[in-house]
Amino acid sequence: MSKTAFVFPGQGAQYVGMAKAMTDRFPELNEKLETANEVLGFDIRKLMFEGPEKDLSLTANTQPAILIASVLCMIPFLNAGAKPDLCAGLSLGEYTAHVLSGTFDFEDAVALVRKRGRFMQDEVPEGTGGMAVAVGLTEEELKPCVEEASQFGQIYFSNYNCPGQITVSGEINALKKFVEITEKKGSKKSLLLNVSAPFHSPMLAGAGEKLYRELDKITLKEMKVPVVSNADAKIIKENTNVKELLKKQIYSPVLWQQSVETMIEAGVDTFVEIGPGSVLKGLIKKINRSATVYNISDPETLDQTIKELNL
Repeated sequence: MSKTAFVFPGQGAQYVGMAKAMTDRFPELNEKLETANEVLGFDIRKLMFEGPEKDLSLTANTQPAILIASVLCMIPFLNAGAKPDLCAGLSLGEYTAHVLSGTFDFEDAVALVRKRGRFMQDEVPEGTGGMAVAVGLTEEELKPCVEEASQFGQIYFSNYNCPGQITVSGEINALKKFVEITEKKGSKKSLLLNVSAPFHSPMLAGAGEKLYRELDKITLKEMKVPVVSNADAKIIKENTNVKELLKKQIYSPVLWQQSVETMIEAGVDTFVEIGPGSVLKGLIKKINRSATVYNISDPETLDQTIKELNL
């Protein structure tokens, strides 16, 4: 039987003006923005819609902004009658998935990802850590490269995005060496990524502990839609170990390719990416060419997806 999964983007998908067209078309969504402003104590609506981009790109601002934008794109789709069988999100996007599922209240999620962004940013001094990618090489081909680069500092696998796109995180000197080594190994493209911290690596273990203390203050609700966890690529149907998995997610590799494969094995053949950008759409098609993938980021893509799905 055909199943549908909703998936949500992570950090890097942000852009000035995201979700503005949705609030223009559906003015009732402004209530969510007012709630978010109250929770955060500043005008996130203005930052999302007007920028400046450099402030929007600060991790502590980016994370709540993307979650809010994704929720604003999701509400009209749900109101049109869309019903997911499963959901998941890339890194930060996993929190949006839990908002959809009902695990977190919107307000709790907004406050939590703001703190998550701060913890992740502050754990490692700026300029000492980051991320890199070597496009086109497999994990087996990358293992000796990571091992060799580790002689120059800490370096770890951090994101399994899709075949041929695996990222590493670590100390800058090790990452630079990794880029140099993988270029010689024949990668299509090796480069340092434009991020300010070694996300999803053991270097952020302290941030995971701080986040867990914040998670511990929140009462989780009953899950209405199963969520696939980044940390182990397994389907969660109850909230029992959600806090532990979200803590682990901060310092463990994001198993996105494996998560998509888990959903396909569970019968999902249609994915709807909801939120700014269309990065996940591209990744999913690389993981499984036969998957049907839509994305909803504005009223036009919303209308198109509703029409295609006969809602």
